[in-house]
Amino acid sequence: MYDSTMTALERRTTFGLSVILSLRMFGIFMVLPALTTYGMYLNGANKVLIGIAIGVYGLCQAIFQIPLGFISDSIGRKPIIIGGLIIFMFGSIIPIINHSIWGVILGRALQGAGTITSSVMALLSDLIREQNYTKAMAFIGINFGIIFTLSIVLGPIITHIFNIHTLFLISASLAFIGIILTLVIVPSSISNKRLLNRNTNIMCDNFLKVLKNKRLLKLNFDIMCLHVLLISIFIALPFSIEKAGLNVSEHWKIYLVTMLISFIIMIFVIIYAEKYRHIKQVFIGSIAILFFSETLMWLPGNHLWSVITGIQLFFIGFNIMEAILPSLISKESPLGCKGTAMGIYSTSQFIGVAIGGIFGGWLYHLKGTVLVFILGSILSFVWMYISRTMKEPSYFSSLKIKLSSLTMKSTILESYLKNQPGIKEVIIIPEEDSIYVKVDVKKVNRSQIEKLIF
Repeated sequence: MYDSTMTALERRTTFGLSVILSLRMFGIFMVLPALTTYGMYLNGANKVLIGIAIGVYGLCQAIFQIPLGFISDSIGRKPIIIGGLIIFMFGSIIPIINHSIWGVILGRALQGAGTITSSVMALLSDLIREQNYTKAMAFIGINFGIIFTLSIVLGPIITHIFNIHTLFLISASLAFIGIILTLVIVPSSISNKRLLNRNTNIMCDNFLKVLKNKRLLKLNFDIMCLHVLLISIFIALPFSIEKAGLNVSEHWKIYLVTMLISFIIMIFVIIYAEKYRHIKQVFIGSIAILFFSETLMWLPGNHLWSVITGIQLFFIGFNIMEAILPSLISKESPLGCKGTAMGIYSTSQFIGVAIGGIFGGWLYHLKGTVLVFILGSILSFVWMYISRTMKEPSYFSSLKIKLSSLTMKSTILESYLKNQPGIKEVIIIPEEDSIYVKVDVKKVNRSQIEKLIF
């Protein structure tokens, strides 16, 4: 039986890695609302290049995320995390030295190439016991929501008071702090613990199974669409707000209010969807909200309150989808494949960032904000139409339980567990001395399964 209370080492690991990811995320996202407007004053800047500067980060992160995760399995997690933060820091310094749009594009590309997400998640898996992993991820998720809101609000304020290069100076400083935290606070993993959790690590032998799964492919398409809409809206939104009569220096007020309201609504909606098992209805309803928000921002013209209402609706739909999709990946992943499914899902997310930035900038260059919002409406409508056939997801969670060598010798354990109420699938992985179980948490929990096993 396992104690579910987090140890001091687990609390230290969770806190340290959460802060490191948050610092990096803050540096990335505070540029979004500022680069579109203030970036136009950079040497050689135009709307297409601004879009590339925003999107190239996602493209590079999509390319390097999974390979760097695999490399960390060989040389260790912390060297990849420190190396990624160093690359990120240099990527932040380049736009400070080179005051042109090309300096920003190169810097953003390096920021994306210095991805540490997969290595951080793998290190978390190495050091946190399975029964406490969900707690650690919940803590990180809450931090992400707070940091995303702060970055979107503070980015325009800092840029208005100082300049856009100050944002990159802050990003470089935060990356340096992240390096210090990695060296001083975050523990190192034990080498023989690497690649021992298929619920959190990417496994080569699972790639084909995940890529053939139609439901997972659909979810990858979903997260890609969501981030195409997010990034493209940030290209058009600052200009749209300014055109409606609100000065650039005041935009942060809209972002603050709309983000806070949407965050609160999201919490209640997610609780409702999970408790009453209405994820399908909430899912399709959120896409409909995104469609109406995009439509509202281009149909009425330049009325400030219609733009503000559109922004509010957008972030309500976005935050709900951003919370639901990872949960759906967990529910729909084949047993023992969740780590691989999450890796591919995350890559799809950053492909969406790249598409949203590059094509959003191009569309804005062609016909201004209206075309960006029209294409956002069309994409949302197509996405909603495709999702109408969505099936209610299975409400099963995947658990990993470490087995003793004595228990591992039991040849009847797998069939015995499969016949228990609330248990859908069972896989024993001898090389990991572990058993993976897919369960309905409303019918059976970890403690009850452990009593059956031990």
